[in-house]
Amino acid sequence: MAARGKKLINDPNDVVTQFIEGLAEAYPGVQYLDGFPEVKVVLRSDVAAGTYDKVAVICGGGSGHEPAHGGFVGQGMLTAAVSGDVFTSPPVNSILAAIRAVTGPKGCLLVVTNYTGDRLNFGLAAEEAKSEGYRVEMVIVGDDCALPPTQGIAGRRGLAGTILVNKVAGAAADAGLPLEKVAEQARHASELVGTMGVALSVCTLPGQETSDRLGPEQIELGLGIHGEPGAAVTELQPVDVVVTRVLKQILSPETQYVPITRGDRVILLTNGLGATPIMELMIATRKAVRELQLEYGIATDRIYTGSFMTSLDMQGFSLSIMKSDTTILQYLDASTKAPCWPAGADGNRQKPAKIAVPAPPSCAMKSDKMLQQSRELTKEGCILEVSIEAGAKEIIRIKDSLNEWDSKVGDGDCGTTMYRGAIAILDDMKKCYPMNDAAETVNEIGATVRRVMGGTTGILYDILCKAAYARANALQASIDAISKYGGARVGYRTMLDALIPASESLREVGSYCIAILLCWKVSAFTQ
Repeated sequence: MAARGKKLINDPNDVVTQFIEGLAEAYPGVQYLDGFPEVKVVLRSDVAAGTYDKVAVICGGGSGHEPAHGGFVGQGMLTAAVSGDVFTSPPVNSILAAIRAVTGPKGCLLVVTNYTGDRLNFGLAAEEAKSEGYRVEMVIVGDDCALPPTQGIAGRRGLAGTILVNKVAGAAADAGLPLEKVAEQARHASELVGTMGVALSVCTLPGQETSDRLGPEQIELGLGIHGEPGAAVTELQPVDVVVTRVLKQILSPETQYVPITRGDRVILLTNGLGATPIMELMIATRKAVRELQLEYGIATDRIYTGSFMTSLDMQGFSLSIMKSDTTILQYLDASTKAPCWPAGADGNRQKPAKIAVPAPPSCAMKSDKMLQQSRELTKEGCILEVSIEAGAKEIIRIKDSLNEWDSKVGDGDCGTTMYRGAIAILDDMKKCYPMNDAAETVNEIGATVRRVMGGTTGILYDILCKAAYARANALQASIDAISKYGGARVGYRTMLDALIPASESLREVGSYCIAILLCWKVSAFTQ
């Protein structure tokens, strides 16, 4: 039985109203029409219909795609945004109210995503507004590239590319262009952009049950932003593979969704669908930029990464590719006070600088002679090498178990952290560990784990190794150092609760190397 989705809301019926009220509280530049619950309109605080001397730009649709569209209301972008209930087109009366509230003598442009309900309601509102004497134009955005052009009764859906069209239209209007020219620029932009989305989960509507349509190891390509089924379901793959497939679909010469060919320049928008960490979005962006350049011969003029048009709590992302030209760039770079347009996104891109990381002195300063001597191992050196390798491989083997145990008391990443350390040790021991010198090898292990493990764990192990290197009673020195710098003592439920009994048990053994190796292994089980 499916579980009801957990949401930080009050009443599922009031989520849109309360979102708009919160938006107005957070951003003084926007306000809303006092017409709840039927009328849900966000508009600029500095615009009055009777005196506004520029073209008004209005967009809207069903809610659940925040920050679209209310978050893009502001000077240089939208003049107003009309919200329906979640995934429901706003009614004609709400759209009419928005037109009347912000439209001056220069007229109004409606930017409408290509869904039947939106087209009908915005279209009827436009006709009604015209009958009242308003000048109104409408531009339909259909940037979806998930299905072949011949499929779908309504045609291509309006997706995240709509945000780029809104920016172009808003900047053109702010520049003082007449209504016909603003509409022309918006229409031109809409013809240059293509979008495709990928979902790891289906979104959960407020107050409803969570869908189990997608299995734990499945993703859906071309899923709609209202949770409607996509073009294909496939097994979960690395994001680089997914990005390659998405770009191939958008830039397919057979379908010709967008007029982009080798040698062109583009704008890339990587859009999170609601529950996707920025880390994952940046990884997708990284691959998309490189794939465009290397596989398609296409350079990126502007890159925008973040959540622009979401689908409630859906996990996934979409890529939008827009052909670049001088006018498009001018409008995208134009200033705006829309609160959710990314600050600092303007300007020409430069190739990211990569500077070589200086090698650690412990490795860089070793002479070839010293390294050669270390490879000619003594009996003790061979024992130490085999012991370190065995310990590291055991850590690698139990990575998942360590993560599972750590998840019950911590953040569940102990195994992954230890795995990184073990892999690095196996690599470094072939290059810069003087295995015939046990103390120096322990010192090098500390440098390795500090470099790759990070966080509290990495530095504690480094302190442990440095203390062991400096004093004969290696394990006790490590315990003293960790307690001194970390502040923990017996009973604090830290690694010391395992290290101290290990130290007491090993006092009679008298083996320096075994003590250090056991220290490493025991502490791994307690992090």
